[in-house]
Amino acid sequence: MFLVSRRFFLRVIPVVLSLVGAAACDDSSPSAPSDLTVVAFGDSITAGVGTTGDNDYVERLSDRTGVSIINEGRSGDTTGSALSRLDGAVLSRDPDIVIVFLGGNDLLQSVPVQNRIANITSIVERIRAGGAAVILVGVGNGVLDPFNGTLPAIAAQTGSTLVPAVLEGILGVSSLMADLIHPNNAGHAIIADRIEPALRAALSAAGS
Repeated sequence: MFLVSRRFFLRVIPVVLSLVGAAACDDSSPSAPSDLTVVAFGDSITAGVGTTGDNDYVERLSDRTGVSIINEGRSGDTTGSALSRLDGAVLSRDPDIVIVFLGGNDLLQSVPVQNRIANITSIVERIRAGGAAVILVGVGNGVLDPFNGTLPAIAAQTGSTLVPAVLEGILGVSSLMADLIHPNNAGHAIIADRIEPALRAALSAAGS
């Protein structure tokens, strides 16, 4: 009996090891998201101002999906200043997926609407031209929409995914805000909830 079992294991073990090795080397598998480069590009909200610990929406999305996300949020960025640093912050990384969340400071600084639209369009077009998927995140509706209702058309024209009005129901709610502008940990959890489906779909498409 011992000889039969020993022969069995001597035959089976190399086969099992070869299968495990083949699976480990299969970089094309959708279950290997660590090979993907994901960048979050935005202003102080993306940078996590108003949150404590690792509770900003970028870290929450990273934790939920298991994918490392490079945080390129910078306080004070308008669409114009973000456009000026697009090459170094985003394009130089050869990303697979970019989350673009801008426009709040354009509202606060009264940047002309046509400038905002031109800048965000250029940002998305240049990222898409590099081959990355874009998740375009809108700020709000009505007077809180920096782009005057044009984001759906921009997303459609560039083949991007739109997550509209991500701050709707967060801005002005004291339990969700750290100050008048920046959501707190609870607010960022909601932002992550709203972006997560689009990110998961993009990860699945990029990994297939």
